[in-house]
Amino acid sequence: MSTNTQIPTLDGDGTIPAYVVKPEGTPRGAIIVQQEIFGVDAGIRKKADGWAAKGYLAVAPDSFWRQKPGVEFDADKPEEFQQAIEFMMKHDFDLGIRDLEAVIHWIRREAGVPKVGLVGYCMGGKIAYMVAARTDIDASVGYYGVAIDQMLNEKHAIARPLMLHVPTADGFVPAEAQKAMHEGLDDHPRVTLYDYEGLDHGFAAEIGSRRDEAGAALADSRTEAFFAEHVG
Repeated sequence: MSTNTQIPTLDGDGTIPAYVVKPEGTPRGAIIVQQEIFGVDAGIRKKADGWAAKGYLAVAPDSFWRQKPGVEFDADKPEEFQQAIEFMMKHDFDLGIRDLEAVIHWIRREAGVPKVGLVGYCMGGKIAYMVAARTDIDASVGYYGVAIDQMLNEKHAIARPLMLHVPTADGFVPAEAQKAMHEGLDDHPRVTLYDYEGLDHGFAAEIGSRRDEAGAALADSRTEAFFAEHVG
């Protein structure tokens, strides 16, 4: 059962819109589905529906609500792609992590689900790394996260398991950034990196032209096993 829910912020300065899907029966855990730059669109909602079908409480919060709630952009339309990038450029990532802390607290307190994971894509992949370093989330997964190489100074704070899916032909994460990620994180006891040879950014998107079926299936199977181990 899916609902559009308003989650209070920690500071009481508003409520975070979220697409919430409850599984049948008692949840085995909760998964936060962290959007790309395109909003909580049909693809993100489909991913949330998928986690609920696997027995998890799925929560997809609207990251851009402080700019404009409910925006959705089409990745295959250049003008909308550019609009999405503009929203990302204006996004306050530090405040966004505070909002995700509120979501984590809401899941544990109001929904009564103690174990929480997060899976994020693109901008959300960067956020997955930040959440791992800055919150007490139980596990997180990032797909084609951007700018992680610029945040390696936070890696010492990662205390819970983190998995990163890295397509080697990512047009937004050049080879030198990928190299820095491996050099900085390969020996981290809590971090696992997987490379996807020849795949590009967005290879696991549910909608649009970016998806690579085989690559998405492999990455998603690894993510599912990871959450089964660390979330429930």
